[in-house]
Amino acid sequence: MAEAKSNTENYLRMYRQMVRIRTFEDNANQLYLSAKMPGLTHMYSGEEAVAVGICEALTDEDRITSTHRGHGHCVAKGAEFKAMFCELLGKVEGYCRGKGGSMHIADQSHGNLGANAIVGGSMGIATGSALRAKLQGSDDVTVCFFGDGATAQGLMYEVMNMAALWKLPVIYACENNGYSEYTKTEEIAAGSITARAEAFGIEAHQVDGQDVLAVNALAQKLVARARQGEGPFFIELMTYRYHGHHVGDINREYYRSKAEEKDWKDNRDPIIRFRAYLVSEGIVTEDELDMMHAEIERDASEAVTYALDAAYPDASEVDQHVYAA
Repeated sequence: MAEAKSNTENYLRMYRQMVRIRTFEDNANQLYLSAKMPGLTHMYSGEEAVAVGICEALTDEDRITSTHRGHGHCVAKGAEFKAMFCELLGKVEGYCRGKGGSMHIADQSHGNLGANAIVGGSMGIATGSALRAKLQGSDDVTVCFFGDGATAQGLMYEVMNMAALWKLPVIYACENNGYSEYTKTEEIAAGSITARAEAFGIEAHQVDGQDVLAVNALAQKLVARARQGEGPFFIELMTYRYHGHHVGDINREYYRSKAEEKDWKDNRDPIIRFRAYLVSEGIVTEDELDMMHAEIERDASEAVTYALDAAYPDASEVDQHVYAA
């Protein structure tokens, strides 16, 4: 009880960040369903404790790399609703001037090196960032988020080998949500996922990805050790995505049951679990949390309206902010 009270500010910030992610995703999904958003997006709902638990252990100077399912990482690392929704809608006030869209959001001001639509595509970027930190004598840490399906990418083994040999300040965070697109993880990944890192001599941990306090406690310890030159580290976070692989993946019963989805939502939801803890410890009341939810929902609604009315980039920008061979 005393420990909970002493961490009131941190706990409420983590709760707020998780609710902000869930609210953002609810609105993003509605934009897709109402045909107002171009292309697809991949919902992060259900995995909020992973992004928040880890990013709350980081500073703006620390870096992250993200994935195609990256909205949660972006928000947890400090991204604002208006610029996020503008990016989803292709508007000029988006983080990448509307040119990145859902799967390529970057926010350099908060150390977010960018999401990546290529499965495992950011592993080299994250490891390169950690190498840069070591060469410069900086104490910042880089976290590489990726899914269980990305453990099949050869790049992962190349960069982990490099990171282990050179003791780089990087944390590989594997979000194991049970499915690689439409296939169960155990059907695509032989053996233990943590053993993959251990084969390189990398210290590996598995944690309940639905428990934000457990995730944060582990992240705090590993980030501090990485700053002292004890990296790299590997974390497997056991979590679950509530939606399909993408927003168009609606009829999912051919690869997972409604009962399974209901069990995770009813009994393992990270926000519900943390809310119950905060109330039971006397940190906050149900009414106060309801007010917080309402405030965040208003912020999101205003941001959506703003983004819908915002301008698109001028056609003259078509050849700007791109690489040419």
